[in-house]
Amino acid sequence: MKNIASDVKLGDGVVIQDFVNLYGCEIKKNSKIGPFVEIQKGARIGENCKISSHSFICEGVTIDDNVFIGHNVTFINDRYPKATTSEGVLQTDSDWECIPTRIGRGASIGSSVTILCGVTVGENAVIGAGSVVTKDVPPEAVVAGNPAKPIRSNER
Repeated sequence: MKNIASDVKLGDGVVIQDFVNLYGCEIKKNSKIGPFVEIQKGARIGENCKISSHSFICEGVTIDDNVFIGHNVTFINDRYPKATTSEGVLQTDSDWECIPTRIGRGASIGSSVTILCGVTVGENAVIGAGSVVTKDVPPEAVVAGNPAKPIRSNER
């Protein structure tokens, strides 16, 4: 079972496993989407990316080409999430601000990483499994922990 809305833009050679939920997003050519992944409206996935199972890519996330996203990676797009307005009614799209996040070309994100909104992960950066990314990650950096901190360079 795949739930792919009619407004999803898929490039050539995209592989989508079962139990996904895609709507209003763009996935460029030769990318692979694992099972139990949700990609929301306005999210963009580049070419040759691998999105592993159980990951959540919300509105406002841009993932450049050649990026690896491990299992159970979660992106967050709201700095101050609330269910209701000050009047006690459920919030609508106009009641909050979507804060964009960008993952640079060739980055690798380990399993169970949480990436807060407004972060930029630089090209070829590596984020260790289980990390919580609260600040920008420089290109070629290797970061890990909660909060994620640099542990070495990834320069080749």
